[in-house]
Amino acid sequence: MASQSPGTFTRYRWQELTLLILPFLIMLIAMTMLLVGGPGANKQAAFSPKSLPAVQDMVPVFGLIGALLVTNIIMSIFFRKADQLLLPLVGLLSAIGVLMATRLGPNIAVYRPNAAYAATYGPKQLIWVLIGLTLCLITIFALRNTNWFERYKYTWIVVGFLAILPSMIAGIRTLRSGTPTHDTLGVGPFQLQPSELLKIAIVIFFAAYLSENRDIFTQGYMRLGRLHLPPLRQLGPLMLMLGLALIIFLVVRELGLALLIYGLFLAMMYLGSGKMSYVLTSLGLFAVLAFIGYHLFSYVRLRFAVIGFDVVNWQNWTPAQDYFAKNQGAQVLQGIIALSSGGILGSGLGLGHPVLVSVIESDMIFTGLGEEFGLAGLFAILGIYLLIVYRGYRIAIEATNPFNQLLAAGLTSVFAIQTLIICAGDMKFLPLTGIPLPFLSYGGSSIFANYIIIGILLRISYNTAVERDGTS
Repeated sequence: MASQSPGTFTRYRWQELTLLILPFLIMLIAMTMLLVGGPGANKQAAFSPKSLPAVQDMVPVFGLIGALLVTNIIMSIFFRKADQLLLPLVGLLSAIGVLMATRLGPNIAVYRPNAAYAATYGPKQLIWVLIGLTLCLITIFALRNTNWFERYKYTWIVVGFLAILPSMIAGIRTLRSGTPTHDTLGVGPFQLQPSELLKIAIVIFFAAYLSENRDIFTQGYMRLGRLHLPPLRQLGPLMLMLGLALIIFLVVRELGLALLIYGLFLAMMYLGSGKMSYVLTSLGLFAVLAFIGYHLFSYVRLRFAVIGFDVVNWQNWTPAQDYFAKNQGAQVLQGIIALSSGGILGSGLGLGHPVLVSVIESDMIFTGLGEEFGLAGLFAILGIYLLIVYRGYRIAIEATNPFNQLLAAGLTSVFAIQTLIICAGDMKFLPLTGIPLPFLSYGGSSIFANYIIIGILLRISYNTAVERDGTS
């Protein structure tokens, strides 16, 4: 790792710093609005300088701004040539996530008395983001070369499966109950999601294995009807890893994790081979597996029933439909009502009632954002995700070796697939799953894993620039 020569303003990451101004302004304005006109504020009193929030109330905002500035300075000193758009984009999403956690926490504590420490969701989310930024920097510094990822691909996948082993054991214990479990692991007062590490390990394995056997997968030497497949010797390990991942779904019964893993498999197969026939065949296999899962698990049938439920003609509901809407389908239907009440511009931050939707802080955060930011706000947020995906794929295209290309593209696909699954589930287009919305949902595990992914992408972009220019 080479560092930049000191004493030159022209070598500073000015583009990144300039783009960071936008999340800074949004955080300051939104937090001020929330404290002045949000829940608990005295809306009857006349506005005056005394009604402005105190400095201590703005600590979450100042803390995140300071952390992003420190990260920008460190990147400017040591990794000047790394991509300059990723950090402002994820910083903006993280800022919105901290604001929503701060806004929702006190109300969740009121509406859900059993939700321990709900009032402190905002400070906790800020701490998760600060730790995430630290992990991002550690990843960039430690990952001098990605070759050891490729060299120890089987070790990484074993570590990923071992991390989720406690969740599998818990799933086996409750297998007879027929109720879905969650891939959470209690560590003291914290609830961790091992699947967040598993998704990174799966991408590393697929990227390493496909880059090593790229020519074989591209050619397809084994013929099955009109389909040309790789030899079983090369195809077997991939199918074994996919099978183990789907067995986890059968045991843990986490639909979102299964969709994410299978989506990653499809994306990596296409990226590694360029053959659409592999994708179409895998989609056909997915349809068969989905049919089996639908008949095996009652909770899968329930989630599909929610998709087909008629929300518009609520006046004509039968007693059975009314009962379904108030019980099994309540979470999604409440989310749809929240989305519709937001309209084009939304009710305003702190002026809606998103806490009426269960698990609004994580699974249903998209509907809460839609209620208070409106359709325009949701389009802006989805636009940010699209920019992150664009920058990630651009880093992949510019990488100088096949493994880095597949690794960057696969990690970027995690953001794309995960965002698609949870947003579609909240809007009743797909069965609702329990995976978090990247950078926005409350919780530490997702924040940590996503910032590690950003660190890997930034390191790949830096290494690519250094290899091409010969300077740091």
